[in-house]
Amino acid sequence: MTTEWLPHPVTGQAFPSPVPPGTGWPDDPATPQTEVARTPDDVRHLADGAGLNVLDARVSVCSACPRLVRWREDVAHDKRASFAGEPYWGRPIPGWGSPTAKVLIVGLAPAANGGNRTGRIFTGDRSGDWLFASLHRVGLAARVTSDHAGDGQALIDARMLATVRCAPPDNRPTVEERDTCAPWIERELELLAPTATVVLALGAYGWDATLRTLRRAGVEIPRPKPKFGHGAEAVLGNGVTLIGCFHPSQQNTFTGRLTEEMTDRVLARTKELAG
Repeated sequence: MTTEWLPHPVTGQAFPSPVPPGTGWPDDPATPQTEVARTPDDVRHLADGAGLNVLDARVSVCSACPRLVRWREDVAHDKRASFAGEPYWGRPIPGWGSPTAKVLIVGLAPAANGGNRTGRIFTGDRSGDWLFASLHRVGLAARVTSDHAGDGQALIDARMLATVRCAPPDNRPTVEERDTCAPWIERELELLAPTATVVLALGAYGWDATLRTLRRAGVEIPRPKPKFGHGAEAVLGNGVTLIGCFHPSQQNTFTGRLTEEMTDRVLARTKELAG
């Protein structure tokens, strides 16, 4: 393990793509002294026992998956044409929201030109726009939109987490990458356990990741394994309710598989369960 920050492999510079720790990016949890995980063993070691602020910082500079590092930084260097004039975060995305959240929202991974650009999970793309609008309508978010990490948005008694913290090519992390990243979410869920009462899983991937992570933590999971579905609910052995929501991907929202009414209904139920 080391505390050095490696520059972008193409540009040779760490700013503005990707943004290095400690350079003034809004809400950057890391500093140049933050320890960097470069192997799966590093991830597990640095996640173990870390407090939430330290965990967020270490997540944000992780480089343990070479393929994901190359992809996220290449996207940050090349940029989508519509964002050509903007700096990209180009780093892993830590969890975001209340440290004493009752509601946990678990998804797959940041989007290449969404969270990988803005520095905040589920922010800066159409899926995030859909999600935050619904969160605002039911009273779980302070603003209707989330554009970038310094926009004043705030979650209300809620926190967002990603199963994989780097944007993966084609939104498909490998099993090895998923398992390498797993200690980050395992530790985060452990830290949030004292207050969390509901986990909202975005898509089957978020559902399965939550069950897998809590099982590893010793939480009793109902048998047979609860099946994912929009609005599906399962009460787990620790008293937490897991509730499913179709992922607000454009494929789902454009085709009508997921409507605003469906989203609001599940999020309102989530808030109700959280008390």
